[in-house]
Amino acid sequence: MIRLARFGARKQPFYRIVVIEKDRARNGRSIEVVGTYNPRTNPATVELKHERIAYWRGVGAQFSPIVEKLVSKAPAPVAA
Repeated sequence: MIRLARFGARKQPFYRIVVIEKDRARNGRSIEVVGTYNPRTNPATVELKHERIAYWRGVGAQFSPIVEKLVSKAPAPVAA
């Protein structure tokens, strides 16, 4: 599963977008970090490793609903 893991201080959230087994705890041991999400900037900052996300999707990883929304709003850059 590809989902958010919360980091940052209290009332100052910062999220990592991680590949993790579905039944693990939210901030449990993840397989790989594939991006970050910072909702405290204006506008919110999303950084993604599109190649790694495509790989994990190819081997069967599913998005959580929020990560799916973040990825759709930040499309992959077009290679020239």
